[in-house]
Amino acid sequence: MKNIKLLSIFFIILIYSCDKEFTSIDSDVISAENAINFNTSSIDYPIVASNLRLNPVKSNNLPSFMLGYNNNPFYGESKASFLGQIVPAEFSPSFGENVVLDSVVLTIPYYSRGVDTDDDGNISYEIDSVYGNTATKLYVYKSNFYLRDFNPSGDFSDSQNYYSNGALSNSETINQSEIEAELLYESGILGDGSDDFIPSSERIDLTLLDSLGESYVASSIAPAVRLKLNNPNDNFWESLFFENEGNPELINPNTFKEFFRGLYIKADGVNSEGSMMLLNFASSNTKLTIHYTSETSTDSDTDSGGTSTETITSQNEYVLNFTDNLVNIYENNFQVDVSNSNTVEGDERIYLKGGEGYMSTVDLFSGDIEDNNGVMVNAFDHFKNSFYDEENEIANKIINEAYIEFFVDQTQDIGSEPDRIYLYNFEQNTALIDYFLDQSVSSTTINAKINHLEPLTRDGDSITGEGVKYKIRITEHLNNLILRDSTNAKLALVVTSNVGSIDNFSILNSGEEERDFPSGAILTPKGTVLHGSQSEDLDKRPRIKIYYTDPNE
Repeated sequence: MKNIKLLSIFFIILIYSCDKEFTSIDSDVISAENAINFNTSSIDYPIVASNLRLNPVKSNNLPSFMLGYNNNPFYGESKASFLGQIVPAEFSPSFGENVVLDSVVLTIPYYSRGVDTDDDGNISYEIDSVYGNTATKLYVYKSNFYLRDFNPSGDFSDSQNYYSNGALSNSETINQSEIEAELLYESGILGDGSDDFIPSSERIDLTLLDSLGESYVASSIAPAVRLKLNNPNDNFWESLFFENEGNPELINPNTFKEFFRGLYIKADGVNSEGSMMLLNFASSNTKLTIHYTSETSTDSDTDSGGTSTETITSQNEYVLNFTDNLVNIYENNFQVDVSNSNTVEGDERIYLKGGEGYMSTVDLFSGDIEDNNGVMVNAFDHFKNSFYDEENEIANKIINEAYIEFFVDQTQDIGSEPDRIYLYNFEQNTALIDYFLDQSVSSTTINAKINHLEPLTRDGDSITGEGVKYKIRITEHLNNLILRDSTNAKLALVVTSNVGSIDNFSILNSGEEERDFPSGAILTPKGTVLHGSQSEDLDKRPRIKIYYTDPNE
């Protein structure tokens, strides 16, 4: 299905300049600011924006994963936990003689970048996509739930989907007691704050012991969640691995995944506060490392013609990597009820929240508009008749620029507002043509597509200023509606952590027609409240604004 969608997008772009033309009129877009020299006029058309509480969304095989706790002042609580399979970096290990466990460490890096380097080459980092800086309760469990690869209820090749509420389907759910089989770590149990988990931007120094038993810094890695796991009954890890050397459990991925079914990392708040983190599971530093010492013996010839045995003690690592089925599981306690959303006239407010949160459907040209004779007519018919001469199959007006502005409801306390929102075709589960034609770039992908999807305008143009509005240009989408007879499909509006992250993830129970949700919207805890189609502030209702040139005038 994904390949078909990509081919469709490519085909649209390919034929873009080969379809119905503007006759001899130059069809390049002229911005509203520069269009005054072209005798440009403008017109507004209504839209209907309706709220939708998101059903559980497919949350395995995401590009990244959320972990932590977020308490939005407007929407309420959200917890993001993680369940995943791990397998050894190498199979059929030989641990050596007299094996002694040192420690077991779980490492998962944040997204970060180096911002400075001192004279000794030490790097200072800035971490990205971490929301909050207060203590978060973390637990790590050994899971006994088998994360199967294929769906037994589907075709032979159908992969198993896992959803954000812990469901595998409408009738099957992950058993909580199975994924919490053995507690391996719990933060904050000392009660003095020394073991509270708080995200840090500090680099992590990795130490080794020298020949005298003194520790030294051998290397450093970028900031990460780094947890030293417990050893239940003082032999948990030894019995799992060291005592199974040479046994079938450690010889290949299939036997290992049946033997050790994964880790479950659970998050909760501390006194209704906490931090939410976007973690980089694709990093080579994401791993579970079992540190141990062992002995090896070697025989050597002596000067007298005999042999001697030398025993060498070495520091070793047994590394396990996350693989295959990795799943985000959300637990929400949201306060906003949108069950009575007005799908005909639209809602007074638009509620957008990332994760398993809230979205809005958007119907363009919905409702009626007054024509030149003072008669109320269907808005979409008015648009098509005004901008396209069907009899001669030519455009009789040139759309220079078309956009929608969504104004932030500044009366609501919504916390840290998202910088970007994303509008896409909800029926075809794809971005708009304007998205693919927007070649604007930035130093980071997260800030790309700024012509089509303008970042949030803030008071005083300050990065900390209160949000004012988002602007989304849909010029080419409207050209498609009139020149290529495209369907005026229902659109969807969401917040996003990254406008480049538009991979589709299916929504559970979305109806007869499968509906998808973009990964960038799943991977952010942020939310906002916008003025809707029925806002009491008429000037802040979202409408389609079209600047056009009429060559007949």
